[in-house]
Amino acid sequence: MGSYLQTDYDLADAQIISVIDDLPLWSAPFGLKMLEVVNYRQGMKVLDIGSGCGFPIIELAQRLGDSCLVYGVDPWRQAVDRIFLKAKVWGIKNIHLTVAKAESLQFENNFFELIVSNNGINNVEDEKLVFAEIGRVAKKGAQLILTANLPETMKEFYQILEVVLVRQGKTEEVEKLKEHIFAKRKPLSYTRKLIEQAGFRLNKIYKHSFDLKYTDGTSLLNHFLIKLAFLPSWKAMLQVKDQPSIFGEVEKELNNLAQQNGCLKLTIPWVCFDARKSVD
Repeated sequence: MGSYLQTDYDLADAQIISVIDDLPLWSAPFGLKMLEVVNYRQGMKVLDIGSGCGFPIIELAQRLGDSCLVYGVDPWRQAVDRIFLKAKVWGIKNIHLTVAKAESLQFENNFFELIVSNNGINNVEDEKLVFAEIGRVAKKGAQLILTANLPETMKEFYQILEVVLVRQGKTEEVEKLKEHIFAKRKPLSYTRKLIEQAGFRLNKIYKHSFDLKYTDGTSLLNHFLIKLAFLPSWKAMLQVKDQPSIFGEVEKELNNLAQQNGCLKLTIPWVCFDARKSVD
């Protein structure tokens, strides 16, 4: 008898409630496309680079089933602990997790039939080294699926920030802004070249875009996602003494833009790469 017939979840159980929400706002659009592109088959060893708090690795492990082993690597120990908890409560046994950086993967050569990373390569320290490692641990014919948002992400915000910096005579900060965008969001051609240099042949590139909408700039800057994942990097480009003045002006300009257009819309263009490791 299938073990699923022996399961009866208690919806009053605090542990069940604590892990039942599993679709993060930011990574959901990218990850859902990735799950669609995966070539599902039995008996695979799978690697997820940058597993975060568990999406999409937990969903992927369940869709692939127990004949597959899904390995996750992420340097964020607390997030890895969160995945362990989710896997335990959900009864998922085909996930293996390691707290580690992708620049040094502790796996044998030619080990994986499928490698995925949901907007994770954007956040590594050395993407060239990471792609070299991906090429090393991938078997011939292995599928590689990567998602990444592009340099034009939130262009509406960055255009206003640059205008404010120029207006306040912050020439050095304007250069830091450009460096920040390149560091966090590589051009499509840049990532494509790294994929090919790692020994993969691109099968298809899916281009997509979605909008983040807010009432105005004030609501944007107070949104938890923005304060957690974006604002620290924005603040780091500026001297502490300049932050209130610059962000105050940026907030005002964003509010004006929202008033003109009926709301504030931030564009998020992104891509999903589907590639195969060359067999020759």
